[in-house]
Formats: sequence, C-alpha cells, structure tokens
Amino acid sequence: MKAHARLSRGASSQPAVVDRRAAATDLMVVLSIIGLGLIPSPHGESRSVLAAVLLPLPLLWRRRWPLPVLGLLIAVALVRLASGENSISDIVVVVALYTVAATHSARVTLAAAVVCELGAIAAVARYSQNHWLQVLIAMTGLVIAATAVGTSVRGRRALVASLRERAARLEVERDQQGRLAAAAERARIAREMHDVVAHNLSVMVALADGAGFAARGAPDQAERAMRDVARTGRDALSEMRRLLGVLRDEQEPGRAPQPRLEQLDELIEQVRAAGMGVDLRIAGAPATVPSPGLQLAAFRIVQESLTNALKHAGRGAHATVDLTWAGDRLTIDIHNTGRVSDVRSPGGGLVGMRERASAFGGALRAGPDPAGGWRVHTELGDTSEPSDALAGARP
Repeated sequence: MKAHARLSRGASSQPAVVDRRAAATDLMVVLSIIGLGLIPSPHGESRSVLAAVLLPLPLLWRRRWPLPVLGLLIAVALVRLASGENSISDIVVVVALYTVAATHSARVTLAAAVVCELGAIAAVARYSQNHWLQVLIAMTGLVIAATAVGTSVRGRRALVASLRERAARLEVERDQQGRLAAAAERARIAREMHDVVAHNLSVMVALADGAGFAARGAPDQAERAMRDVARTGRDALSEMRRLLGVLRDEQEPGRAPQPRLEQLDELIEQVRAAGMGVDLRIAGAPATVPSPGLQLAAFRIVQESLTNALKHAGRGAHATVDLTWAGDRLTIDIHNTGRVSDVRSPGGGLVGMRERASAFGGALRAGPDPAGGWRVHTELGDTSEPSDALAGARP
C-alpha cells in the first residue's frame, strides 16, 4: 500500500514537471526569436525594436491556444507585409504552425499549412525581386518542415498515449489475475477442510469406540475418552469457523492461527488418545526460520497420514513420524505397521498431500512398505530468514 501511494504521488506530480519544462522551453524560444529580431540587418534596413520584442510574445500561449495564436501571428504578419515592414521575427509563424500540426488533426494542419504557404508566396512577391525562386523554395521548405515535424510529434504522442492505455489495461488484467489467485487460494483453503474434518472426526470416532468398550468395565477411562471427544469436537469447530471466515473474506479476531510444527506434539497426543501408538523423532534443526506455508504443509501431511492410519491400519497399529532437517530442507517419513488393503485407492487426502509437497518442490510417495505396513515419504524445500531461535529446538 505504501509503495502504491508513493507511485500515485509520483504520477500526480509528473504533469506539473512537464508543464514547467514546457514553459521554460517556450520562454527560451521567445527569447531566441527576440534576439534574432534585434540583430542589425546586414543590408542596413531599419527594424522595429518594438515589433521584434512584441511579435514573439504570443508564442508563450501557443500550447494552450494553438489555432488562435497562429491566426493572430498570421494577421500581424499580413499587416506588416502591407505596411512594407520586414523582419526575421516573422519566423514565429513557422513555430506556431508547428504547434498546430503537433496538436490538431491532419485536416486542420493542412489548412493551416496552405494559409502559411500563401503568406510565404505573398511575402516573396512583395520583397524578393531578385532570386525570388530560391527564397520561395526556402520559405516553402520551412512550412513543409514545420508541418512534417509537428505531425511526427503528434503521431509519437498518440503512440505514447496508446501505450499508456495498454499499460492501464494490463494493470487491470493484473488485478484480475490477483483476484483469480485469491479465489484459487480460497479453494485451497476449502480443501484444507477435508484435512481438518477427516482428522478430527477420525479421532472422535476412535475415542467414542474406546469409550463404548470401556463404559462398563472402566467407567473412568470412558469418561476421559468422552472428554477428549468433546475437546476434539470443539477444536474442530473452532478451526472450521476460522476457515469459513477466510472464505467469506472476514478476518475475525481471536481465531487460532494456521497450525505450525510446534503443534505436532498436540497432534500426536490426540492420536495416542484415540488408541494408536505414535513415536515422533526429529533429527537436525532448520538453518532458517521455516516459512508458515512449509510448516502448515508439513503439519497437514503428518496429520493426514496419521488420520489414514487411524482409519485403515486397524487396532494395535503403531506409527512412527520421522522429521529430518538438512539445511532448509525437511524430510518427512511416516510409517505405520497396520494393514494396507483398505488404502490402495488414493482419496482426496492423498491428493491434497501430493499438492502440498509439490508446492514446496517435493514429490510425495505413499504406498505399502516392503517390510510391512504403510509408508509416506516426501522432502520439502524452504527459504526464509535466518534465526537462531529454532537451532536445536524441537518443533
């Protein structure tokens, strides 16, 4: 937002800079023509100092009123022509013609050029008895040059305007792409609901089954299991509300942040409470602070793998979660000792894990382990800011 504001301020100040430059240019042109008009004639002809000073002044307003300025200068030149006064300051008509050509349509420019050419012919007829053809060619060349240069400048300005319009369209398209990316992100968040719901419901089902078995023989264990069911359900509802809030573009205060690696211990305890043994082993330490995206991806991969183990591995299964850091890369290896016949067809959870791994440069492999059970393996890459806070720390 700050960068956008600075860009907007810079764009708004640009016309003022251009106006100051144009005014300085016009002043330089006027002063130059005045200087030329004050130079003594080589043929000893008398020149009006007042005309040399006043005649170029209308050029200061040539950008604002091109046609009126040209018409005024042509009228003044014709009056001076009729009175027999000749001055090099009449070149102001050529400058005004250039301005008309640079700001008006081809039809208007052609009409102005014809009028100026007629004035040039009249001036040659009035003043040039000798070498009139050379003088006419020179004056016609000035008229053609002013018209051509002005037309070229007008074309370049039109090209610049079209490029700016195209840039504006591209900016609108970029904003549209941003909105599409936001919609895709919301869709990804919606897919996260599968992980949340599947894991928590699996834990709740396992806890409820355990409570049912223990209801008669071990009522204390049954009561503890039901408390765990209630707590897991509340956690699930809280996370669901947070995800739905994101999908509704609402940033509701007080909602839990996205899961991080520090919360793996809580996840492991949930699975253990549901009746499956889990060992968490961590080797090495990250060289930099793992990004929230990588931590979320790793957490969800572990969560989905343990959820699948709860659902399919059967009673008495045991899972091992190995996290190994090597610089900024995290290797995740999850193995359970249960049966594998019910998980051969990949579901949405496995697809989601592969998408998460792919987003961080990893290829997830999931399938039966030759030694028995089921194994999920992937490697995630990350780059973030260095930090000593996580060195040697257990997520």
